[in-house]
Amino acid sequence: MKKIDISINGMHCQSCVTLIEKALNKKEGIEDAVVNLTTEKATVEFNPEKINDKEIIEAINKRGYAASFRRPFCHP
Repeated sequence: MKKIDISINGMHCQSCVTLIEKALNKKEGIEDAVVNLTTEKATVEFNPEKINDKEIIEAINKRGYAASFRRPFCHP
């Protein structure tokens, strides 16, 4: 299993969260997807032999949101 964090822009309400979670959890290979409206983040646990990072991002973008990989915050 692999776990990734994804930034999601364009969410406005709990319905957005529900829509994204349902779309991701239906995909073969995704074990768990949790979306947080406040942090604008999704945490996805998946089997990389069945689905890859890019396909997960595309599944979110197809729903009209702007998804990208979260970059760790670095202090200068």
